[in-house]
Amino acid sequence: MHDLIVGKAAPSFEMDAVMPDKSFGKVSLEDNMKHDKWTVLFFYPMDFTFICPTEITEMSDYFDEFDELDARLIGVSTDTIYTHLAWINTERTKNGLGQLQYPLAADTNHRVAKKYGVLIEEEGIALRGLFIINPKGELQYMVVHHNNIGRDTEEVLRVLQALQTGRLCPASWRPGDDTL
Repeated sequence: MHDLIVGKAAPSFEMDAVMPDKSFGKVSLEDNMKHDKWTVLFFYPMDFTFICPTEITEMSDYFDEFDELDARLIGVSTDTIYTHLAWINTERTKNGLGQLQYPLAADTNHRVAKKYGVLIEEEGIALRGLFIINPKGELQYMVVHHNNIGRDTEEVLRVLQALQTGRLCPASWRPGDDTL
């Protein structure tokens, strides 16, 4: 396993993905770095479950806010790109995802989940890990949730905004608040 340390280089990755236009493509940390973008990489356990679509669709609903902050979202599970596409093609009202504004990556060989320390090996699925990586490829933030608990997209945005200030941000800091 890669030693994940905030402030150090994030593990490199390249994965097959279903792109927002529903085509198959690749996503990589290097591509985001080359384009001077922040990376918000988040893992979820598996497709066609109950909590996962609430997070994935909410992240998509906030896509414009992430885009304004020069951040690229990448959702990842150990499912295949074909399963991802089937889930995207399923309406939200039927526990599907519908149209997404960012790619869903397939970590079918479990390498990336393992590098990021979120692989539950005996189940072959990932924990709900979220990682914010700056445009230089440095890991700036990481959090792992139990698979029974969904993440708060507004909190992810708040943390990203705090990191982008480059300043000291006190507890409960919000955009527009004074930094230290």
